[in-house]
Amino acid sequence: MSKIEEVRSDMFKAMKAGDKETKETLSMLLAALKNKAIDKRDDLTAEEETQVVLKEIKQTKEALEMTPADRTEIIEECAKRLAVLEQYAPKMMDEAEIREVITATLAELGIDAPTAKDKGKIMKVLMPKVKGKADGKLVNETLTSFMQP
Repeated sequence: MSKIEEVRSDMFKAMKAGDKETKETLSMLLAALKNKAIDKRDDLTAEEETQVVLKEIKQTKEALEMTPADRTEIIEECAKRLAVLEQYAPKMMDEAEIREVITATLAELGIDAPTAKDKGKIMKVLMPKVKGKADGKLVNETLTSFMQP
């Protein structure tokens, strides 16, 4: 079952249950998935579907960060939207799993004590391994903790 079919099915369930917020979030996600498929002029791969979901999550988090603290209704709406969207996102790697991938990448590149100069070369090899599975910001911070001054 493709992500589009899964989202559509869950959206109908939310409509029947009268869950307006979930229905609206799923409707928005379904539109984003369909638009991506239209732009591509072909069916989306599982990887592309995941990228769309992650993009929607990122946009919602950015909206949440930019919202003033006194706008509680917007903050609540974004939090509910994130909860729904994260059901369709793949499980993200935690810091320990990222550290394992970084250690393996350093061994692969033959770098014992990485420096700031090596960071670009390391990230070039590392990011394709964790793309869609880990937050890029967390990967960058974790790699920085490995760096020698």
